[in-house]
Amino acid sequence: MKVLICDPIDEKAVARLREAGLSVTVKTGMGEAELVEELKKGYDAIVVRSATKVRKPAIDAAQGLKLIIRAGVGLDNIDADYAEAKGIKVLNTPKASTDSVAELALAHMFALARALVRATETMREGKWEKKAFHGIELQGKTLGVIGIGRIGQAVARRALCLGMRVLAYDKYVKEPPLPGVRMVSLEELLRESDFVTLHIPPDPAGPVIGAREIALMKDGAFLINCARGGVVDEKALLEALNSGKLGGAGLDVFEEEPPKNMELLRHPKVTLTPHIGAQTHEAQARIGDEIVEILLSWAKG
Repeated sequence: MKVLICDPIDEKAVARLREAGLSVTVKTGMGEAELVEELKKGYDAIVVRSATKVRKPAIDAAQGLKLIIRAGVGLDNIDADYAEAKGIKVLNTPKASTDSVAELALAHMFALARALVRATETMREGKWEKKAFHGIELQGKTLGVIGIGRIGQAVARRALCLGMRVLAYDKYVKEPPLPGVRMVSLEELLRESDFVTLHIPPDPAGPVIGAREIALMKDGAFLINCARGGVVDEKALLEALNSGKLGGAGLDVFEEEPPKNMELLRHPKVTLTPHIGAQTHEAQARIGDEIVEILLSWAKG
């Protein structure tokens, strides 16, 4: 079985695949045109993360391709329906990074609540601005979780342990999946939440959180996006930050990656991470294990 790995995965997983007798080629950093040419060489399976885009031209060029694995959550960088229509199975590893993404969302919430980034910056500038940073506690605040799947539930469980009130909205879920979580409409969630965290895929219709949705939010509320770029309208977000409508935002994902909106990147009310939700040693090991299990199962027929 010939496998092409297009984005970095755990080295131990690559070693296990080779030990099992699979022919593994690791070629990362390819653009779409280069991927098209590489797939003409003939591979049974390819493994990608979020960086590599597997679009129709690549799928059409692939010789003998049977399986595409997305190492992580979501399939928005793959034309999955088109691949499936051509007889190519598309799988991902949704469980492996759940805890890591959930903890990053909470990390952004803590950082915003206590102005950790700005406080660090001022101390590195040699300043001692003890009276400048009046934070808030998470305990007793309301968290709105948009998308109450695996990651949303992981965030909700942690928030409940912190003493937060948890509301959730999910267009596919009507009954609360956890004790202590109340399902509400999107409008009610936005109106009542002190923090709003997003754990949903992109919507082809456009941003889920735009100017209208932000207008419904509490004055001074915080918005966290560790889901996907494009879920939040960045122009509307920036306007809300500048006007004081929102107290801050925590962003791990962006409309364009790497992002070039320097006004947003330099905004003092924003905490930023470069799409690292799954970038923990534990998550990468679990993703690698899941990839190995899938590929060895396919290799055995």
